[in-house]
Amino acid sequence: MITIAIANQKGGVGKTTSAINIATAMAASGWRTLLIDLDPQGNASTGLGIENSAREYTSYDLLMGEATLSQAAQKSEIPSLDVVPATQDLSGAEVELVAVEDRTHRLRKALGARDSGSTSYDVVFIDCPPSLGLLTLNALCASNTLLVPLQCEFFALEGLSQLLQTVERVQQRFNPDLGIVGIALTMFDRRNRLTDQVADDVRDCLGNLVFENVIPRNVRLSEAPSHGMPALIYDHNCSGSRAYIGLARELIGRLPEKRKAA
Repeated sequence: MITIAIANQKGGVGKTTSAINIATAMAASGWRTLLIDLDPQGNASTGLGIENSAREYTSYDLLMGEATLSQAAQKSEIPSLDVVPATQDLSGAEVELVAVEDRTHRLRKALGARDSGSTSYDVVFIDCPPSLGLLTLNALCASNTLLVPLQCEFFALEGLSQLLQTVERVQQRFNPDLGIVGIALTMFDRRNRLTDQVADDVRDCLGNLVFENVIPRNVRLSEAPSHGMPALIYDHNCSGSRAYIGLARELIGRLPEKRKAA
C-alpha cells in the first residue's frame, strides 16, 4: 500500500479538487483506492457525494481511536474508490490531540493496525487541511510521499518554501522515509502572462519534480463538487478532466510498481 498526502498550507490552490480527481483517475486505472478527508470543511467528502447524514464514522473517529479504518471507510459511487469522510468535529481534534503522547502518529497507527483493513487498498490519498497543524502533521507522518498542488500565482514559491521546511522537519524527527512525488501546477491560465512566468520559475527552481501536466482554470472543475461528483464523472471530456487523467498517469509512472493487496 502506498500512502500519499496531498497538502499545501495555502487555501484555494485546488488541493481538494486534485485529491478527488486524482483518486478517481487512479481507481479508474484499476488501483483499489482510499481517500481520507482530513479537512474539517469536509469538501472532499461532499465532492464525492457523501452526505453529512451518511457520515456515521469519520476521520475524527479514526484519529481519536473511536473507529477502525474498516469501520470509517465508506463506498463511494465510484467503483474501487472508498472514502473516510470528515465533518466539522475534526476541527476539535487539533485541540484534543495536544495533550496526547503520540499525537503526531495517530493516523499512522490507525492505518497500520492489524484489523484496520488497509490491506484492501493499493493506494491511500489524504486530503489535508490548508494549514501546517497537527492534522497535516499526522498525514505527513502516515505517508510514504507528498503531492503538492501549487497555484500559478505570484507568491507560489514563497508558500512552497514554508511547506518544504516543514517536510524536512518531519523527515528529521518523525518520518525519515517521507518523499515528495511531485508538484502539480494548478489554475493555469494561458491568457495570463503572469501564470506562464510563475510556471517557468517553478520549473527552473524544482526541475523534474514538477509534473508536465498542468491543471487549467476550468469552469467544469468548479461546478462538479456542487453535483457531488468528480469532474471526471461530471464532464469526462472537459480540459480539467483530461489534465487530471494525464496527471494521474504521470503519478503512476513515478510510484513504485503497483502494490496489490494481499
